[in-house]
Amino acid sequence: MTLTQLNYLITIAETGSLNQAAGKLYVSQPSLTGAMQELEKELGITLFHRSGRGVTLTGDGAEFLLYAKQLYGQYETILEKYGKNGSLRKKFGVSTQHYSFAVKAFVDMAKQFDMSKYEFAIRETRTAEVIRDVSTMKSEIGVLYLCDFNRRALEKMLRSAGLVFHHLIDCQAYVYLWKHHPLAGEASIRFGQLEPYPCLTFEQGEDSSFYLAEEILADKEYPRIIRANDRSTMLNLMVGLKGYTLCSGIICEELNGNEFVAVPFQDDEENRNSVMEIGYIVRKNTLPSRMGELYIKALKEYLL
Repeated sequence: MTLTQLNYLITIAETGSLNQAAGKLYVSQPSLTGAMQELEKELGITLFHRSGRGVTLTGDGAEFLLYAKQLYGQYETILEKYGKNGSLRKKFGVSTQHYSFAVKAFVDMAKQFDMSKYEFAIRETRTAEVIRDVSTMKSEIGVLYLCDFNRRALEKMLRSAGLVFHHLIDCQAYVYLWKHHPLAGEASIRFGQLEPYPCLTFEQGEDSSFYLAEEILADKEYPRIIRANDRSTMLNLMVGLKGYTLCSGIICEELNGNEFVAVPFQDDEENRNSVMEIGYIVRKNTLPSRMGELYIKALKEYLL
């Protein structure tokens, strides 16, 4: 049984004539008759009574027609949504650690499309979720960083998830803080200078490890530490509590405003400034979509 045969059956029943059905379907009458005979043979029933006046459904034919219409209707619904001219909106998603430049690149990419025809998603989330989202194809691309401290652990997670990391840029760590912070005017900031102020970090979940942290020196014992779930809260804490975070120093003023500054972090023997290698992750052996290509291009144009 084929969908073509079901379409033939429905059309014959609607027209009541093999000739009219053949004309409507753009097939020859012998081909139409042969297809129905094959279907009757497969089903073991007679579908039509044939006479000089045309064709009429048998009792079995009328009953089978109800199922045929239901099945063929579902097929047409699938075509309507997923076919070449279907109404389904194409989807594209990005999952990222909390980087404003990743959001900025997403904005630049999305502006190039008619967003009524697409379903876009940008997810600023925990490191493990970035990896999980790309692995399960919830997102096509993920953005995160590697350093000497976390590289071995994260690369193992990426391999297990069937993902590959692509390098974008290397950068030293910066102290990110409010522009009116007492240390904002320093040329560089040492770890000891930060002791009176709360260190702000992004929450990575109860089962997280130091290796999933978005900040360098995650294994250090901080006398004051506050964890936040989103970038907006962290910025508020920088203003309200004079908090700081250690980050890449790549600031998108268009999205974050000009109320915050990034001051180079000055390392010492005990607190080394690890190079942050920022990149994107994708599933292994897959090619990016058109949206993915433009997003990666936007990332590179902003960072490089």
